[in-house]
Amino acid sequence: MPRLTLLYEFWIFLITQKKWWLLPIVLFLLFLSILIVLTEGSAVWPFIYTLF
Repeated sequence: MPRLTLLYEFWIFLITQKKWWLLPIVLFLLFLSILIVLTEGSAVWPFIYTLF
């Protein structure tokens, strides 16, 4: 439940403060985090490493 509260507060912050430029940055970091967690210890990691 605390994670949902954090996401809700972040969403309210974006709406009230009109900081829409933060959204793509946060989504990109979230995507990279998920990618790293899912490919940890797999044979795909060297190919992903060359992209970045």
